[in-house]
Amino acid sequence: MAETGSDDQISAGDSGKGTDLRSGASSLSSKLLWLTILFVMIAEVLIFVPSVANTRVRWLEDRLNTAAAAAVVIEGLNEMELPQVIQNDTLMATGTKAIALSKDGMSRMIATADNLPMVTHQYDLSAVTPLQAIVDAFDTILFGGDRVIRVYGPVGGSTDMSIDLVLEDGPLRHAMLIYGRNVFFLSVLISVITAGLVFFAIDRIMIRPVRRMTDNMQAFSEDPENPNRIIKPRPVGDELGMAEGHLAEMQGRLQQTLKEQRHLADLGLAVSKINHDMRNILTSAQLMSDRLSMVDDPLVKRFAPKLLRTIDRAVGYSSEVLAYGKAREAIPSRRFINLMTLAEEVCDIVAEESDPAISFVLDVSPDLEVEADSEQMFRVIYNLTRNAAQAFSQDPDDDAALVRRITVQAHRSGSVVQIRVIDTGPGLPAKARENLFKPFRGSARSGGTGLGLAIARELVLSHGGSIVLDDEVAQGTAFLIELPDQPVPIDTYRARA
Repeated sequence: MAETGSDDQISAGDSGKGTDLRSGASSLSSKLLWLTILFVMIAEVLIFVPSVANTRVRWLEDRLNTAAAAAVVIEGLNEMELPQVIQNDTLMATGTKAIALSKDGMSRMIATADNLPMVTHQYDLSAVTPLQAIVDAFDTILFGGDRVIRVYGPVGGSTDMSIDLVLEDGPLRHAMLIYGRNVFFLSVLISVITAGLVFFAIDRIMIRPVRRMTDNMQAFSEDPENPNRIIKPRPVGDELGMAEGHLAEMQGRLQQTLKEQRHLADLGLAVSKINHDMRNILTSAQLMSDRLSMVDDPLVKRFAPKLLRTIDRAVGYSSEVLAYGKAREAIPSRRFINLMTLAEEVCDIVAEESDPAISFVLDVSPDLEVEADSEQMFRVIYNLTRNAAQAFSQDPDDDAALVRRITVQAHRSGSVVQIRVIDTGPGLPAKARENLFKPFRGSARSGGTGLGLAIARELVLSHGGSIVLDDEVAQGTAFLIELPDQPVPIDTYRARA
């Protein structure tokens, strides 16, 4: 019932193409059926070859035993020669042309035809090997029928008595052909029955589930955003059942990714609509900020340069948000920057935007330098610091005694500069940890997009560095950034040498 219900999710129009693929001799079911028949026939042939050789040997042994029985009786008549009529009857009854009996080194002709034909082939049944028996059997089938052969061998298990016959191989070949025909038809019957049983079993166990997954993948590809197109795994524990489970999981993740990409495209469309007007507004703000910088006021002179840089960044961000998701970030323009100066600027801006109760601590050496893109590193530290400040605003505990502190640390360890942004906030929820650095899924606050962490990670990776959640911090949240020094090109070494 589960299988039927799952198939109902595929419409007739969706499965039409799949039906065409399954029809004809090229379908998997037809190939399985014909291969099964072929393999069974091959097995029957391998059985037929030694069996037909054994049939030939047994037929000749029967002739020897029959003639030996008559010869022993006649041999007891004390060397009396049989009349030709009795000899002819004996030869006709045994199907031979001549019978001779050897006993104790003496040989006696028991019966012989009037006109004994010339013998063309001889066979010693006492020294027949399996390979020789097969060769002789196919020689008889292919070239026999009109030959006269001599066959001799011991009588029963006796070592001092043997029988010698001359006979035509026509009846032998006819018997072998009859046997081969019977074996052939029996083999075909066995092959068809076996193939049918094997086909039925494999079709139920493998072909139908594979066909079901194939139809589902085709239907899903035509409408990947339709939740009803996700396959419903059967409640079985075999490999195909596991494959259906993995397929359903993959289709679910793909649908979620498509939704996120559509969300991202909608965001880009929205930003593109406001981008033009936003740039005009920011351009006007830049002109007014330039005039403010001319005012002879110490406080204005202090904040005017920061205001200008903030507006410049806003102009750049309005374009970069539009490009996010459909283009990579610009290649870093790496130069030596002072981390203390950069961190101070970030903390000053975030402090103006945040709760005054939040304190900012800088644990950075004044002479610590790193070779990086100044604007991109500003964005990285700004996004992490701003996320930390916003985390305090989401904290439901408004106890005035709680410490609200954001610390920016940086130090050099060999050729790597480590930067930590640590807060004493409530920490990241489990869902945010599972989807860390994923746009639209890794946000730790309600209404957040998670783009800040995603952008920070992309910028750090473009510098050849890494950014991870530092689990060594027991309370709050900490992110660890590691930026390796840029390798010196080999040409530089040569120039210095």
